[in-house]
Amino acid sequence: MRCAIVHYHELALKGRNRPFFEQRLVRNIRLALTDLGVRQVDPLRGRIRAMLPVEADWNVVAARLRRVFGIVNFSPARSVPLGYAHPNLAPLMAGVGHEGRPLTFKSFRVSAKRADKRFPFTSMDVEREVGAHVKELTGAKVDLTKPELTIHVELLSPQSFYSVRKEPGPGGMPVGVSGTVACLLSGGIDSPVAAARMMRRGCQTVFIHFHGRPFVSRASEEKVREIAELLTQYQFDSRLYLIPFGEIQRQIVLGAPTPLRIVLYRRMMVRIAEELARKEQCWGLVTGDSLGQVASQTPENLTVVEEAAQMPILRPLIGMDKSEITTEAQALGTFETSIEPDQDCCRLFVPPHPSTKTSLDHVRKVERHFDLIALVKQGLEQAELVEFTFPRRR
Repeated sequence: MRCAIVHYHELALKGRNRPFFEQRLVRNIRLALTDLGVRQVDPLRGRIRAMLPVEADWNVVAARLRRVFGIVNFSPARSVPLGYAHPNLAPLMAGVGHEGRPLTFKSFRVSAKRADKRFPFTSMDVEREVGAHVKELTGAKVDLTKPELTIHVELLSPQSFYSVRKEPGPGGMPVGVSGTVACLLSGGIDSPVAAARMMRRGCQTVFIHFHGRPFVSRASEEKVREIAELLTQYQFDSRLYLIPFGEIQRQIVLGAPTPLRIVLYRRMMVRIAEELARKEQCWGLVTGDSLGQVASQTPENLTVVEEAAQMPILRPLIGMDKSEITTEAQALGTFETSIEPDQDCCRLFVPPHPSTKTSLDHVRKVERHFDLIALVKQGLEQAELVEFTFPRRR
């Protein structure tokens, strides 16, 4: 039988809660592969097996599994029966030989794991017997330190699995085990990486984007839709709220000192986002803030912005520099879209010299001149919801 064998790491440390985490990972693997004809995904002893139909393209399967958080590595594998009544390694050796014969390699090793200790052959027994068979077939030498090929064998009841490849997964926790958070998605490089980092820790993520209409085009909205669709490949279902913010910006400009505009915009975004987050039963807000990167991300301004929120504001990129964030964005697949030019909020309303050390008392005094409840209500009433799924389901 042809299958993918998936391994996890962090889930194995969860004790009595482990079945909950494992079941969520099984569900996510099933969702990732559902349109490829994969119908059977089963937890085994410390790993997960996905049965692959004959027509499934391994390259496509591997690309999907590389986006399933919680997977530490995975292998394309085949299985043969173990035979407990009359244990016999011949089927396993024949299968490994058939798999390895077409490959070109001068050195190899066999790495066996015996998950079921009732099987009479130890891992070393299997490595010795299978290794001798492969050496006889190919003439390659055994090298336990730096082999050109590693043959992986896993002994589980009632079958054994073998593979000549192992591919890295993204690690982390399965999306869905850590509740739901709302991410302020700007369309730049940083916020998609922040969202993905929270997904990697098991959070389902709702996206919220503030755009500059009616004073700018829909360019930033289309760009953020594309980013949200890319990120949906990592969590399978996404909700994106598009909030027109241009008119709210205009009202703040008319009633606030120029240097304070950025902080006031951010505080208003936090208030609107928090209401949507409550509606979506989120436990926190996520931003792409990186300490000191721009004027709104100084320690003083971050503190003033956070004061406007009642739920936690999570900043997974806070200690990262731009080059680190860019590298993650490139690996994530969002970088090329993020660098496309756009106006995420109206540039006409961005001050040339924003305050970098804003006083909370000063901001509060200025905000008394605004009907904050009405501005929040305005943003919520004009919000547009877009939903995404991956893979697309019939």
